[in-house]
Amino acid sequence: MLATLVSAPFARPNWIFEEKYDGVRILAYKEGNRVSLLSRNAIERTEHYPEIVQAVQKLKAATLLLDGEVVVFDRKGVSRFQLLQQGKGSPEYAVFDCLYHDGTDLRREPLANRRKILESVLPREGRLRLSAILAPDGLKAFRIASQRGFEGLVGKNLSSIYESRRSREWMKVKVHREQEFVIGGFTKPKGSRLEFGALLLGVYDKKSLRYVGKVGTGFDSEGLRNLRHLFHPLIQQKSAFGEPPNERDVTFLKPELVAQISFTEWTADGKLRHPVYLGLRDDKRAREVLREE
Repeated sequence: MLATLVSAPFARPNWIFEEKYDGVRILAYKEGNRVSLLSRNAIERTEHYPEIVQAVQKLKAATLLLDGEVVVFDRKGVSRFQLLQQGKGSPEYAVFDCLYHDGTDLRREPLANRRKILESVLPREGRLRLSAILAPDGLKAFRIASQRGFEGLVGKNLSSIYESRRSREWMKVKVHREQEFVIGGFTKPKGSRLEFGALLLGVYDKKSLRYVGKVGTGFDSEGLRNLRHLFHPLIQQKSAFGEPPNERDVTFLKPELVAQISFTEWTADGKLRHPVYLGLRDDKRAREVLREE
């Protein structure tokens, strides 16, 4: 189930407003002692997070299906995708839903019931944590998210069932703008920079990849080398963008890699202002990357 992005915070009766985590969406399946972790596009992630697997194994329920976000928190207790992507810190599993419990399918149950079961399942400490409810009022929750530097918040209707699609029964409000973009090429490095200068970014508009700007910050030397290595087999002569960008010294790539980017705003002509590279994502296909409205 995916949340619909809305432009402003709101308050509604019988809704809860949770912290929006900046990590990787993961479904955790438990059958007896066997645990599997899958990303939202069904990529196996069990071997990536052995500590989380062990924590789920210790839960008393014989069968479980949990929905949540694998995250790494900084010193201020704020989840940071960049820390997770770089392998820094200790991953935790922030769980916000329970779809199966001891053989019972809970997806048609209201969220209020699923949340109560989840509260009874999860331990009070360790690698697993219950998603934080910031406030029952969405406007107050937004102020808390802003003050603490969270990515945003997610409002959820407590009467809603679980649907495997994007829904307006879950709605997200972002404090900081951040989303995925397709890498369509790179520019030649300048000065002391090695490997490449900046990444050319795009989003799909119907069937066409639309250029939205370039990002040249957020990389360390190891990240530059790793990306350049991934670029090599994707190099092509033709631009993947519907309208090729007016940039010099460009090497075009097959539009397969997806990057997580933070930025301050969209300009009037549809470009990113002050973008910063956070890391690569392999849990979302390039063709799924659209401009979040």
